[in-house]
Amino acid sequence: MASDAVIELTDANFEQEVVNSDVPVLVDFWAEWCMPCRMLAPVIDEIAGEYAGKVKVGKVDTDANREVSVNYGISAIPTIILFNKGEVVRKFVGVTPKTDFVDELDKI
Repeated sequence: MASDAVIELTDANFEQEVVNSDVPVLVDFWAEWCMPCRMLAPVIDEIAGEYAGKVKVGKVDTDANREVSVNYGISAIPTIILFNKGEVVRKFVGVTPKTDFVDELDKI
């Protein structure tokens, strides 16, 4: 999947890993067949490494995890959502520059 610092999120573990997390969580909603998702993957991996211990970074395969994808209104991928204390802080849709993620993470 991705680097060791990136958590695989599923319908089954999403609430525990994201909603109940005591640290901010950056969640990448993606699919294997999505080329923009693949383009964004190295950026997500970099952020996971740079913010290890301060922020959780996870990926949700939207094809395999429909429930959580529907719950958060994912209609286009890649969509990256930043959560803090279980609440959506910011939603990014499409290929987004790393600086946009970093700016939001540094505000928290």
